[in-house]
Amino acid sequence: MEEAAEDGRLASLPRMGQKTAENILKNLSADYRKDVRMPLWRALPVAEERVEALRVQPGIRNVTVAGSLRRFRDTVGDVDIIGTADDTEAVIKAFTGLPYVTEIISAGPQRASVRLQNNLQVDLLLVAHESYGSLLQHFTGSQSHNVALREYAVKKGMSLSEYGITDVKTGKTRHFADEKSVYSHLGLQYIPPEIREGGVEVEAAERQQLPPLVELSDIRGDLHDHTNWSDGNSSLETMIEAARARGLEYIAITDHSAGRGIANGLSIARLSEQIAVIKDLSDKYNDIRILTGSEVDIRSDGSMDFPDHLLAELDVVIGSIHSAMGQDKDTMTRRIISAMENPNVDIIGHLTTRLIGSRDPVALDEEAIFRSAAATKTALEINAAPKRLDLKDYHIYRARELGVMLVISTDSHMPEHLDYMRYGVSQARRGWCESRDILNTRPLPELLTFLKGR
Repeated sequence: MEEAAEDGRLASLPRMGQKTAENILKNLSADYRKDVRMPLWRALPVAEERVEALRVQPGIRNVTVAGSLRRFRDTVGDVDIIGTADDTEAVIKAFTGLPYVTEIISAGPQRASVRLQNNLQVDLLLVAHESYGSLLQHFTGSQSHNVALREYAVKKGMSLSEYGITDVKTGKTRHFADEKSVYSHLGLQYIPPEIREGGVEVEAAERQQLPPLVELSDIRGDLHDHTNWSDGNSSLETMIEAARARGLEYIAITDHSAGRGIANGLSIARLSEQIAVIKDLSDKYNDIRILTGSEVDIRSDGSMDFPDHLLAELDVVIGSIHSAMGQDKDTMTRRIISAMENPNVDIIGHLTTRLIGSRDPVALDEEAIFRSAAATKTALEINAAPKRLDLKDYHIYRARELGVMLVISTDSHMPEHLDYMRYGVSQARRGWCESRDILNTRPLPELLTFLKGR
């Protein structure tokens, strides 16, 4: 297929053409990249299962995922697990004997590496209890962060390693059983794992100016959820009950518009019917607010898939790109800005449309879009679906700098997807977001004031 796309045979086939051939070639390349790094959503559950299995081993005191997985990078090369134990050899034996191990790459008294059925490599390193903090900090990384931290330590007359901090003058090394003590000894504010990427975090920590990052417990509601009225798997009531079970104060039902005829999108008549059903259900539940909404296609010319008079009836309108993704940068940028200029559009969903490892982002002038979002007071979504994680972390950082309001949404299609919120919160933390930067950390009256203000 790749050869046919490259030599022109694919483009010459009926109903193909050069553009389609180019897109196929691009997606084939993306598919190859999946073999190099594993998406976060595939690696994290596997790693957490290993950690939980080790946690019950006799004599183990600490065990934690480290590396890029702990920093919630969207893809990982392998998994690092750090721990301490009284009997390290017994824990190593238990680790190499866990399910789904296809190859024991190495196994020593304190360190082991295995390969799993999904080709993921998992490494375990056990150290003395008193060195756990230093080791966890070192193996959490990133490499750029650790370099910056070592350079900072040198200026303070100290030498930093994975085993502790040495005073250069006296040669005395201090060990640290917990990670916060490492940063404290250096005179730094504790730096959360998600922002240890070698940017300005060390300088900010020296000035004690790191922001209090948003927490999962700050989230009050979810503003992007689908039901079996469109392409979701569950009924309205099932999704509402799942939101209630998770303690949410509000949930927006945002089934798709008809768009290009995919995802069983709602016609004008069906959306009107759903609005009436939701209003009836609202009388049944007094402990959660059910918001009417729609994820509305932004057409190729920037117009919306539903008429304005219908959008005005909804509590929440999400404008999203689902078609014509091959438009050039200027056209796509104008298209999205046009949607934001519609006063009925509250949120732009999954801005770049990327699917990690399988679809590249569309071409955009992000700076122009962020400035327009700030000017029009349109919120931008941090889509927590782990295959998307869209916006990216550096987009979030810049949008926040420009005063753009952000929303963390799960884009749920079944009740279990509501638990994706943790991925979105971690992505927001990677973008240095505080609770005040996230719309759905607001109490319901403040949320409604924002939406009505649009």
